[in-house]
Amino acid sequence: MESDQQSSEGSDRSELVSEDGKNIKSVICQCCESKVLCPGSAVLAEKELFLPLMKKKSGLNNTDGSVDGDTLTAHWFVDDMFTFENVGFTNNVGRIKYLICADCEIGPIGWHCLDDKKSFYIALERVKHV
Repeated sequence: MESDQQSSEGSDRSELVSEDGKNIKSVICQCCESKVLCPGSAVLAEKELFLPLMKKKSGLNNTDGSVDGDTLTAHWFVDDMFTFENVGFTNNVGRIKYLICADCEIGPIGWHCLDDKKSFYIALERVKHV
């Protein structure tokens, strides 16, 4: 059986989200554990977004038309890019910039549309919470 901490991230979000909808724990990179968001700095948002499979930054800019990935719905939302502790951005992919870990350049962990300068999303499934 999985430990309580591991199973709670996938199904029970009560340990991750405060009563006012903000992140209770720090949000960190799954690969290098670099801090992405401090506790209380993001709001849980339900929005269906497509993110390519996780890889190094250089592999995210492929334009061959076929991209493997996941449609994810649970995200941490912030409205100011300076809220992040440590995040990088890919080159434009259409009207989208994908968010990656600035230290190890693995991603995408999130999504930003260039049409909306105040919307940045980090997928809960692409990060760890400590």
